[in-house]
Amino acid sequence: MKKLYVLVLSLLCSYCVVAQIDTTSYPKERQELRNLMHQRKPDAGIDCKDFIAVGPKGDISFSHQQWQDAQSKEKLVFKSVQVVPGTEFIRIYDGVMGVVNFLIDVKLVVDGHDVNIKVRRLEVYHKTAGSWCRVAGQGTQVDEKLFPVENN
Repeated sequence: MKKLYVLVLSLLCSYCVVAQIDTTSYPKERQELRNLMHQRKPDAGIDCKDFIAVGPKGDISFSHQQWQDAQSKEKLVFKSVQVVPGTEFIRIYDGVMGVVNFLIDVKLVVDGHDVNIKVRRLEVYHKTAGSWCRVAGQGTQVDEKLFPVENN
């Protein structure tokens, strides 16, 4: 009975260790992605050739150009995009793949009207030839009535 108890306890402990989110591995790569997110401009060329994006209405783009065309069609112009500090969750896989979730403060013009919104982003990056490029992205506008965003 004692051996069974030890076996079950060790299995439970090993499961808990595996299920934890790794927030320390690949510190150099984490910092590279954090810098990329905080320093990029709205039209910066960070997308891989096989980039895919899903828009807030479920539309899909298979290149950066298609994504820009969708913005133009909606008469949408980005004025600024700022990462809200401290909202970045970065996971690195094998040093060459990064999954990032973060909150951005977006200022844009829609059909001639200024609009300020918060957007939760999920992006996937791949490191090739020593630099990162974005292979996928999706943004969802945060409903601040349901999920208030506090500015520090």
